[in-house]
Amino acid sequence: MPPLRLLTFSGLYPNAAQPNHGIFVENRLRHLVASGGANSTVVAPVPWFPSRDPRFGRWAQHARVPEEEVRHGLRVLHPRFPVIPRIGMSAAPWLLYRAMRPVLARLLADGTGVDAIDAHYLYPDGVAAVWLGRRFGLPVVVTARGTDVNLIPRYRLPRRLIRAAIDGASALVAVSGALRDALLDLGAPPGKVTVLRNGVDTALFRPPVDREAARAALGVAGPTLVSVGGLIERKGHHRTIAAIASLPGTTLLIAGEGPDRPRLEAMIAGLGLGDRVRLLGAVPHHDLPALYGAADASVLASSREGWANVLLESMACGTPVVASPIWGNPEVVRVPAAGLIAPEITADALAATIRRLLAAAPDRRATRAFAEGMSWDETTAGQLALFRRVVGGERFTTEGTERHGGPRESGRSLVSGI
Repeated sequence: MPPLRLLTFSGLYPNAAQPNHGIFVENRLRHLVASGGANSTVVAPVPWFPSRDPRFGRWAQHARVPEEEVRHGLRVLHPRFPVIPRIGMSAAPWLLYRAMRPVLARLLADGTGVDAIDAHYLYPDGVAAVWLGRRFGLPVVVTARGTDVNLIPRYRLPRRLIRAAIDGASALVAVSGALRDALLDLGAPPGKVTVLRNGVDTALFRPPVDREAARAALGVAGPTLVSVGGLIERKGHHRTIAAIASLPGTTLLIAGEGPDRPRLEAMIAGLGLGDRVRLLGAVPHHDLPALYGAADASVLASSREGWANVLLESMACGTPVVASPIWGNPEVVRVPAAGLIAPEITADALAATIRRLLAAAPDRRATRAFAEGMSWDETTAGQLALFRRVVGGERFTTEGTERHGGPRESGRSLVSGI
């Protein structure tokens, strides 16, 4: 059976200027391609910006992204699309579609074979991908990952477009059972949604050979916690910092970068925690195992997640976790060896849960063993089966499956409802 030919479409994908940007999308694709059952050309659009001057912050970072690159043997294109301030959320799917339509047309004209579009995030990417699929006669599988289902549908127009994308997609993937339930609430037929959780690379994320050496390299002694994630409000680093204030002698290492850094720095200084809380900045993905391995526990205090890969990465390094009680997390932290779920998303609840975990920590070998059962193998097999059914002509409906097909539609008919 020849490999599937996919076009992976996502605005959240790593690049030379932002190597940690959406790395979980890349990781899933890498394992799929490594199976030999599929290959892919990646189209990872980037907002257009005219200047690379560092004073423009993340916008300048967009300008520094190359037009094309090769990552892990995969061809990755970074076409630009316009972003309009103030109305960006509502206009984003249309702007993406208009910018990507000639890109896909050129790829197909140049002989790039595409059997299906593999889109990530229902909004705006999934909406635009469904329009592109109809325009070029390609089936589309959209993966829902978090805020595209648990936050954005609160807005009227995005909700309407998301529902239309759910209807127009050939199949949907949810990275957790909680996200599947949310898709059903948005009107997705049960037979159209497949749960394929994220996995963990157990070859990269593994316990350190010499844990004491790893701790010495970081200059830590005594109870040490790590928190990994962008410095944005929903990741909850401020809650973890507040919890540290009531945990004397405990050190917190935070790996990540983002707009909340000045606020977090001020908070650390205000609480007098400068000697116990360190902001490490962006840490390359391949350097995270040493960080996890040196810690006694990993903390994730997010207010929203789909499926938090950082939890599995920590466990694969033998380090148990403390996580907030939001949907998705209990599906990851589901056995005592994995760690604990805090009863509430508050600093006090986090501190109490951290104390409990450190007082009776699971055997690190048991934590690692649990993570070994969560590799990418099962997810890769599920993806291959799903894409083969879709490419073979099955469309998933309330009743089960039906064959899809028919003439290509014009671009005008796709957007008449906007």
